[in-house]
Amino acid sequence: MTTILVTGGTGTLGRLVTERLRADGHVVRVLSRHAQPYAVDLREGGAGLDAALEGVDTVVHCASTVRGGDEEAARNLLAAAARAGVGHLVYISIVGVDRVPFGYYASKLAVEREIERSGLGWTVLRATQFHDLVVTLMRGLTRPPVALVPAGVSDQPVEVAEVADRLAELALGAPAGRVPDMGGPEVRTLRSLARAYLRATGRRRPVAGVRLFGGTYRAFRAGGHLTPERAVGKVTFEEHLSRLPEAARQS
Repeated sequence: MTTILVTGGTGTLGRLVTERLRADGHVVRVLSRHAQPYAVDLREGGAGLDAALEGVDTVVHCASTVRGGDEEAARNLLAAAARAGVGHLVYISIVGVDRVPFGYYASKLAVEREIERSGLGWTVLRATQFHDLVVTLMRGLTRPPVALVPAGVSDQPVEVAEVADRLAELALGAPAGRVPDMGGPEVRTLRSLARAYLRATGRRRPVAGVRLFGGTYRAFRAGGHLTPERAVGKVTFEEHLSRLPEAARQS
C-alpha cells in the first residue's frame, strides 16, 4: 500500500485524483490551505508541511494559482519532500508553457525547472485546458449581446476526469521525467466553442472574432498551447456540456 500526498487535493483536479487513488486502496493525504488535518499554505511551508510529508512515498502536486506564488510554493514543497525522503513527485503542467509568453505559463515552466533540479524522482505531465475552464470563459464571453472572441485562436479542451486518471496512473508508477502531453480529442476554434456553448444554453448571439495584439495573442494564434498529435482525450466539449447540471449551463 502506497502513501500519497495530493497538494490542492480539494480542487477540481486534485479531488478527482484523490478519489481514484483511494478507490485503488492507497492511503491518500489531502493538503490544501483549509483541509484538516493537513491545512498548509505551501507558500509559507513550515512544520505543518513536514508533518504532512512524513512517511509519504509519492506527492502529486496539483496546487496552483493564477494569483502568483507557485514558484515559492514549489521550492518549499521540494525542500520538505527531500527532507522526508519522498521517492516520486508528479506535477501537472500545461501544454505550451515553453511556447506561449503568458505570465501564468511562465510560472508553471519555472516550477518544472525547479522540479528537474530538485534531485527527487519526478514526472511531469502537460495537459491542455480543461473543459471547465473553457465553459467559464464562454460564460463570460457570451453574456453581451454580441459574443466577441479572439480571432484566429483555437483550443483543445480536455476532460478533467481523464487527466485525473492519467495522473493517478503516473503516481503509481516509477518516475518517468517529462511524459507525452495530454490533449483533448478535438482542436476547435473559439468561435466554434462559443456556438456550442450557446446551443447548450439555449441562447442566440452572433459570434464575432476580434483581432488582438501582442506576443501572447500571436503565440495562441500560432497554436503554441495545442498538441494535435496527442489528441488522446475522449470526451468532446459538447459531451461535457451535456453532462453539466441545468443550473451550471444557465449560470
